[in-house]
Amino acid sequence: MVAESVASGSGISERDTGSRSIFAQLIRFGIVGVFCAVLDFGTYKALLAFGMDISPWVDVARGISFIVGTTTAYALNKRFTFDATGGIRQLSSFMILYGSTFTVAVGVNSTLLHTLPTTEWREDIAWVISQGTATTINFIMLRLVVFRERSKQTDRSVESKDSLRG
Repeated sequence: MVAESVASGSGISERDTGSRSIFAQLIRFGIVGVFCAVLDFGTYKALLAFGMDISPWVDVARGISFIVGTTTAYALNKRFTFDATGGIRQLSSFMILYGSTFTVAVGVNSTLLHTLPTTEWREDIAWVISQGTATTINFIMLRLVVFRERSKQTDRSVESKDSLRG
């Protein structure tokens, strides 16, 4: 495991320069994201090809594709990107976050489908913009909330409470 801090007072932890740096996480998040985006987009295009290309079915297709990509993203990001152990708290936080970004993705997609001019690329452009919006929100919230590393102070506080319980 990466040590939590270097010389006291430096304000820089080894975690910031080690394998858990934001840059390393961003690279891993990008790799997972590309894979999940291809899976999501492929599912979306397949559903459209099978007749879900008219309203309201196009929104259902976008919702299904988002869920397929999201389920895969949780499993891969939990271990590969953030090296998290999981647990009910992280799963619950993840579900709340992705429920919110699900609404954003489907809403942006639907809005763009109704506002973009009718072209051969309209569905593709709407999907890319909706996915980009949701992905940006997801990385920030996954890093800061869902898979955030707990500080030693928080760990000590939890250990103290546990020892008081018996």
